[in-house]
Amino acid sequence: VQLQASGGGLVQAGGSLSLSCAASGRRFSDYAMAWFRQTPGKEREFVAGIGWSGGSTLYLDSVQGRFTISRDNVQRKVDLQMNTLKPEDTARYYCAASRASIPTIREGVDYWGQGTLVTVSS
Repeated sequence: VQLQASGGGLVQAGGSLSLSCAASGRRFSDYAMAWFRQTPGKEREFVAGIGWSGGSTLYLDSVQGRFTISRDNVQRKVDLQMNTLKPEDTARYYCAASRASIPTIREGVDYWGQGTLVTVSS
């Protein structure tokens, strides 16, 4: 499956951004999806994930209540709504797909998107 992320940009602290990841190729509904993020010099970390049907979600503790992940299997996309953004949310965000369960570590990801940069100014 090929993944194309979009929606990053510059926003002030307290603001909102919405990321979207469009999938093509194999059947999208076969995959659990997730968003990871990475800053220079740090490991790529799990942010949010959603099961193949959308019925289960997982979040990094620091984004719980601020971020919402959702998916549309007809439109073949997964979105990440990010509210009340903080400077520490600044990172390049990557969408990810897994044929198994929601991937929370890099080793659980089968496919990566190219990443989209989110910058939150203080």
